[in-house]
Amino acid sequence: MTTLKTPLATAALALLTLGATAQTMQSDHWSPAELRQRAEHLRQAAAQADGSASETLQKYPRHYTMLAFRSRSGGGEVHRDYADLFSIVDGHATLLTGGEVVEPVTTAPGEIRGASIKAAKAQELKPGDVVHIPAGMPHQMLVASGESVTYFVVKIQESE
Repeated sequence: MTTLKTPLATAALALLTLGATAQTMQSDHWSPAELRQRAEHLRQAAAQADGSASETLQKYPRHYTMLAFRSRSGGGEVHRDYADLFSIVDGHATLLTGGEVVEPVTTAPGEIRGASIKAAKAQELKPGDVVHIPAGMPHQMLVASGESVTYFVVKIQESE
């Protein structure tokens, strides 16, 4: 009887431990309304800065989420190690992808910024649109004068 109790007790403890781990895990959820509301302080920060502001919402082992607001166009950029997944929450913009960065400058390891992008493909973005930009692809967000765009970003690590 004793030999049976020990394996059963071990199995029960393992199941309880697995259950406890599952209960401490959580998912993250942001509705479009919550993201628009959360973006209000980004709108204010952008007005006091260079027309753009962003914040990290949550970090995970190989990706992280952000919320970004722009009331002006950004420069060209390339992320060597991270893909970008954009979901447009509010407003609209034009996204340039591909081509090459004009006047490239390395701003951090694996991060290149420049004045603009040349020879790129243009895509109009509006609320509900989702765009995946692979690591290593030049891109630039253009915002027309008097317009703005709010977008949810998932930065996905594609290389070590």
